[in-house]
Amino acid sequence: MLVVAYDDAQILDVACSSATFEIANEYGASPPYAVELGSVTGRPVRSSSGIGLSGGRRLASVTGRIDTMLVVGGHGTETAMTDDGLLTQVRRLAPRSRRIASVCPGAFVLAAAGLLDGRRATTHWGYSELMASIFPAVTVDPAPLYVRDGNVYTSAGVTSALDLALALVEDDHGPTLAREVAREMVAYLHRPADQAQISTFLAPPPGDRVVRDLAGYIATHLAEDLSPPALAARAGVSVRHLTRLFTSQWGVTPARAVRMARTEAAAHLVRGSELSLAAIARRCGFRSAETLRQAFLSRYGMTGDRIRRMADMPPPLGKEVPETLRSEGRTREL
Repeated sequence: MLVVAYDDAQILDVACSSATFEIANEYGASPPYAVELGSVTGRPVRSSSGIGLSGGRRLASVTGRIDTMLVVGGHGTETAMTDDGLLTQVRRLAPRSRRIASVCPGAFVLAAAGLLDGRRATTHWGYSELMASIFPAVTVDPAPLYVRDGNVYTSAGVTSALDLALALVEDDHGPTLAREVAREMVAYLHRPADQAQISTFLAPPPGDRVVRDLAGYIATHLAEDLSPPALAARAGVSVRHLTRLFTSQWGVTPARAVRMARTEAAAHLVRGSELSLAAIARRCGFRSAETLRQAFLSRYGMTGDRIRRMADMPPPLGKEVPETLRSEGRTREL
């Protein structure tokens, strides 16, 4: 695995990914992962926290096949996405890579290199509108934790690097190894890709397959019929048994678990999109905007309008579209 970094990169983007594969090796990943840090110069990279990352390799010296090329994000993305040397190397290495991935605004680098054109992708919800405006050839989805489109993976903010890395481990070596790595890292078992980025909806412990499978189904089918009878029928158990499983494994009833998932997904969309509350209610499975309002009041003690006003959006990558991108025709469709 080649982790592509640059000055002012987010150190967690590097650490979450590399540590996941390190621990996968400790638990018997075969073949094992070999993780290398790469940069344009090959010299130590200064992270945004000020901590230096040494041991990097000059990207121009990388030859042969690459299993995974992962581009990290961070405050340095604005400069990185206009760095001709970096973009040239990313384009050169992409055809050599079995799969390509990014974390947080690292997706801007992939997009600037033309690797996301015609694809669905995600990034941190606070940067999604900017990304969509700069790169209209990319279908930007602000909601999921990570998105796979062919052999290209993009993920949301910092800690979603862990969710993406666990997903890659599961793809390579199966769910058992991914669960062992997650437990070692004291992490979620595996948050589904389509789970809302800011959700605190906790996956149940891995003790019962029925509850675990339904948790993933609930998180990715919020607008569908998730009533206890429907969930019980899907799992092939009685409603009474389903309630016992959820209560013992999760501490809440199935109906309560569904309401939690829908409410927290709706909160993400309120904070990270301009959709109306009525549209958000429909998308997340609520009967009406009023039902959603009551759910917000019950869980957060405030209405959706107040949640939207209080949203602490991160600063944009830049005040305007970089002129270099405009001059290269990357925004010609605007």
